[in-house]
Amino acid sequence: MPTEKRKLSRRNFSYYMRVLDETSGQVIGHLSDISTGGFKLDSSRAIPINMDFRLRVELTNEVANKSFMIFLARSRWCHPDPIDPTSFNVGFQITNMAPSDFEIFSRMFEKYGSQSGQHKKSSNDYLWR
Repeated sequence: MPTEKRKLSRRNFSYYMRVLDETSGQVIGHLSDISTGGFKLDSSRAIPINMDFRLRVELTNEVANKSFMIFLARSRWCHPDPIDPTSFNVGFQITNMAPSDFEIFSRMFEKYGSQSGQHKKSSNDYLWR
């Protein structure tokens, strides 16, 4: 499989925001890294890769005038957290999001994302363009 290259910037996510599986209502994890086309979650469990999810993100009134948004995303990779072996890092690619929700997601990226020069390109990246 060829190495895929990131073309959009990525930021560490500085706000604790829960992400739930809309179908089951279970918390999948918390946002830890965000870009305009994907994101990384910290999760307490391993998530199967290449699986489609209907996700619900709880929002703050600083980025939206509603309390949550729902969109579709595909899990692209899952690895044990290098610092906390009881936690997993999971990369997701957004596959379907309403334009109005994408505007909210972009505001989240701008407001809560922090620029980091620490990132290195790797096969673990969660954007493919």
